[in-house]
Amino acid sequence: MEHIRLPKVENVRLLDRISTRRSRVGTLYLTATHTIFVENEAGVRNETWVLHSLVYSVEKATTTSGCLLVIHCKNFQVLQFVIPQERECYDVHLSLQRLSQPESYEELYCFSYKPNVDEEERLQEWDFLDHKADYSRMGLPNCLWKLSPVNRHYKVSDTYPANLFVPDSAASPVIVGSSKFRSRGRFPTLSYYSKENHAAICRSSQPLSGFSARCLEDEQMLEAILRSNPRSDFMYVVDTRPKLNAIANRAAGKGYENEDNYSNIKFQFIGIENIHVMRNSQQKMLEVCELRSPSMSNFLEGLESSGWLKHIKAVLDAGIFIAKVLIEKDWVSFGHKFSHRCNHLVGDPKEVSPIIDQFLECVWQLMEQFPCAFEFNERFLITIHSHIYSCQYGNFIGNNQRERKELGFWRGLYNRFDRGMHPRQSVEDHLRAIQEETQQLKEQLASHKKKIAKLEQEQEWSVTQKAATFDKSPTAWALGHDLGLANTPQDYTGDFLTSSPCQLKVPEGSLILIPQDLNKTSDSNHSNGSDQESGIADLSCRSPFSEDSTRDPDSDEAAYSAA
Repeated sequence: MEHIRLPKVENVRLLDRISTRRSRVGTLYLTATHTIFVENEAGVRNETWVLHSLVYSVEKATTTSGCLLVIHCKNFQVLQFVIPQERECYDVHLSLQRLSQPESYEELYCFSYKPNVDEEERLQEWDFLDHKADYSRMGLPNCLWKLSPVNRHYKVSDTYPANLFVPDSAASPVIVGSSKFRSRGRFPTLSYYSKENHAAICRSSQPLSGFSARCLEDEQMLEAILRSNPRSDFMYVVDTRPKLNAIANRAAGKGYENEDNYSNIKFQFIGIENIHVMRNSQQKMLEVCELRSPSMSNFLEGLESSGWLKHIKAVLDAGIFIAKVLIEKDWVSFGHKFSHRCNHLVGDPKEVSPIIDQFLECVWQLMEQFPCAFEFNERFLITIHSHIYSCQYGNFIGNNQRERKELGFWRGLYNRFDRGMHPRQSVEDHLRAIQEETQQLKEQLASHKKKIAKLEQEQEWSVTQKAATFDKSPTAWALGHDLGLANTPQDYTGDFLTSSPCQLKVPEGSLILIPQDLNKTSDSNHSNGSDQESGIADLSCRSPFSEDSTRDPDSDEAAYSAA
């Protein structure tokens, strides 16, 4: 509370983002954790809450009607307040600047947040991901992979979790030797294993190879990984950086694996840019999104020039190649630097980068294309994104597992959902989805009934009469240019409809009369099928990549995948 210079300001206007003429007047309150705007309209108590952890920047400017205070949030919300007195605006501005930039972990909201849960449940929510249970689900340990105690006290790599799986044939001296040849000691370790075909995905940081250095233990480590993939004759080494970046890192004593020194490996560069390029790209994209009433061409040009979608495609390409990533294990436990990348504490602004934002957008892009392949919806992704920056829960605090254990915070985000199940949409969302689906089904049923009645009516006046002459070839002449009976583009040639297995055979000497509305009916049916695929399926089936160090010059990672 000592950072709050002015706890309450009256007669504050909250401006509408689209039209400044539409605004709400109320009182602005500053608390230790939130900024709260309470509307003064009679009989209505509308409140707007802004968590200080979500505030990215605060700007002020003088206008004719007062002092403008603009709050940009990390979840991309923008709020504009007009405060009557400049002195009051100055005090609120300074207060928000300090409250939104905590200097220690203890100032984060998750340490003061006290949910209404019993003591037993709260203790359970302080637990961390059980790595042994997660690997057990994959069928490990087995004769190919074993749990190694080498990093039990974070002595080999302080950014790796304590429990790591390595090839069964890899001895401790080989693991330790490999770690000394890798940036931050991040030696190759198992990330994902398929018990069906024994395929494995491993991860590590870049080697300290420089221009010519090599390490026998590191070469033996990769050979051991290949032996643990008995159905593979070679192994892919995937470097997510652009090749030029990897070559440039050689001058700093780092670099990438030399194929001449490693047996049976194939090297693959993906081309994902570094954290600084991503940060600048997102800023340009947000500037385009905040334009007032831009034309479609200006918006699309700005979006393209930001390069954001190009970067998203690069990440998706890497995902297609590598195929499997899990948030809790591969982001949180394996050392994504959430506090640095998400700007949780006051620090180096050059370390901030929207890596996790890109991952969530990639997931959303895949959800749009394959709506029935996910057990959650976009509301869950928005919730995840909001709490990554809100710091209300401890799931995404700190830079690695070791830091989280030392902090000992409450991590109850996932525990809000059903126990024993993957996080999915809330009961409220689920009921809303069912209600929307039911309404759409009712509308479809009514539409189909109308179409059936119309077709029955058309059948009554549809007549077939003999033609004086008719083409004897395996094609039927269609009057006019109505192509409602065409099944595929290949079925249409000029003014003819080529017979296909799906079409009725026309008796010789018959004339086909095609009702004019039949084409519309056919198109409508196709449309309904599409709506069911992208609409109803989307609602009913949606219930609730790799870390940035792959791009960080200090800890660029490679993924190892057996082909």
